[in-house]
Amino acid sequence: MYQALYRKWRPMQFPDVLSQSYITTTLQNQVRNHTTAHAYLFTGSRGTGKTTCARILAKAVNCEHPLPDGNPCLECPSCRDADQGILPDLIEIDAASNNSVEDIRDLRDAIVYTPQKCAFKIYIIDEVHMLSVSAFNALLKIMEEPPAYIKFILATTEIHKVPATIISRCQRFDFRRIQQKDIIKRLLSIAEQEKIRITEQAAALIARIADGGMRDAISLLDRCAAYDTEITEEVVSESAGTAGRDYLTRILRQLHEKDIPGVLGIISELHENSKDLQQLCEELILMQRDLMLLKATGDASLLHSMPDEVPILQEITIGQDMQRIMQILEILQSCRERMTKSVSKRTELELSCIQICQNLPVNSKTSRNPGNPEPDAGQIHELYARIAQLEQGQAGNYRNPNYLENLENPGYPENFRNSGNPEQRQAFQNSQISQNPQNFQNSQPTQISMADFQPLMQWSDILEECGKINPAVMGALAGSEAVFHANMILITAQNPLFLTLFKLTENAKSLGDAVEHVMGRRYVIRARCAPGVTKAASFEEILEKAKNSGIPTTAV
Repeated sequence: MYQALYRKWRPMQFPDVLSQSYITTTLQNQVRNHTTAHAYLFTGSRGTGKTTCARILAKAVNCEHPLPDGNPCLECPSCRDADQGILPDLIEIDAASNNSVEDIRDLRDAIVYTPQKCAFKIYIIDEVHMLSVSAFNALLKIMEEPPAYIKFILATTEIHKVPATIISRCQRFDFRRIQQKDIIKRLLSIAEQEKIRITEQAAALIARIADGGMRDAISLLDRCAAYDTEITEEVVSESAGTAGRDYLTRILRQLHEKDIPGVLGIISELHENSKDLQQLCEELILMQRDLMLLKATGDASLLHSMPDEVPILQEITIGQDMQRIMQILEILQSCRERMTKSVSKRTELELSCIQICQNLPVNSKTSRNPGNPEPDAGQIHELYARIAQLEQGQAGNYRNPNYLENLENPGYPENFRNSGNPEQRQAFQNSQISQNPQNFQNSQPTQISMADFQPLMQWSDILEECGKINPAVMGALAGSEAVFHANMILITAQNPLFLTLFKLTENAKSLGDAVEHVMGRRYVIRARCAPGVTKAASFEEILEKAKNSGIPTTAV
């Protein structure tokens, strides 16, 4: 019967475990000196050797003829039974499916019995972080003072979910990701003994995709061997569902050249060929990281990319500043995060690529909202200068900052020519960001034109949130549009009633709260009516018209 390669080539002794020498050496010394602990905790990412080391340690402490260096002999009945999974004194528990307190109570009842064949009864609990709170509490009582013949080896990929009370009772070992050079060497050795033809470049690509996990690397080798008799980089890319390296360099080059049609064309081609776009994004992130390191240090030894790709990366970095390179990296990382929750991974990747090519600014707060760029320090300074002048009554050169008067000029806000009376300034303060800018009294305002504003892509989300807070304001904003520039939002309303409602402090605050909930921060909010829309009548005017028409009214 065929056996998967990762099972067939699982390490049998401590020296066979790759890239964990500081752990294996410690365990060997403990076995040799008979100083093994009663509880161990192995943590690290998948495929780094946690369960494998646990099994080797269990064999070593129960081996009838241990080697002088602390390794199991692999020949005695105890070692053979352990390798075959039939040793009664070695109990492996999968905490993912045995995570209840009843399971741990069964374990507690079983440990009162002494080992049947060996010196120690050893429990290996894999994925221990999956235990329930009650199960952890029950396990804690067992691990506190276990019988001398009992040993626990816990393994987990999520150490943060393991209670500190459990961790403190174990000897903890953190398994590192396996180095790529060790994975490549191991893959080539396995391929040679299995009569598999593989190129060194293909082995390097498998090691890169495995991301430090030996089991993943060997499993991918097994899949590639079934796909073709000779494993090349193209075979690995096809088997793993990733883009070939030529696609990556082409996409990266076009992103830096801001070639939107070229980038979208490659993504479309990859999508039609059933490529994993999420994996593609991860590969782009790694290559963009290499660009960053190459630009920062010039040291190619730090890169993950293939040696023949380094000249291409060096060529791309020419003419690119570090800020641009880091901006692209941040956008791609944000895209990768959104892909896990998105219905359409293709749309997320296309959106991010367009954002990169259009050179839209981004920071950690706004990277999830491509249409919401963060203003730079100069823009913030200018806006604070205007706010300071308005607060000090120096805004005689400005048009009403809240757009609450008749704004018939479609070129607004190109001209700020209207008196800033106290009532208007108070309305402005009701809607502005709740900050008190200081030390800008001597700053001179600069003009803003409509060309500076961009469509606010999250406006529909803001309206939905506003409807939860203040339905009246949301209703008056039906059919409205919004644009933004720096930390200013301009609303073009179809319903003149909105301008009347917006004069009230509670309504302005409701809209400001909705904006902050969606955008992550406060904005200066200004509003106007669409061209040709008649100004809303005041409340008094509405009452007068009703009275003249014979309509009964009630004072409220």
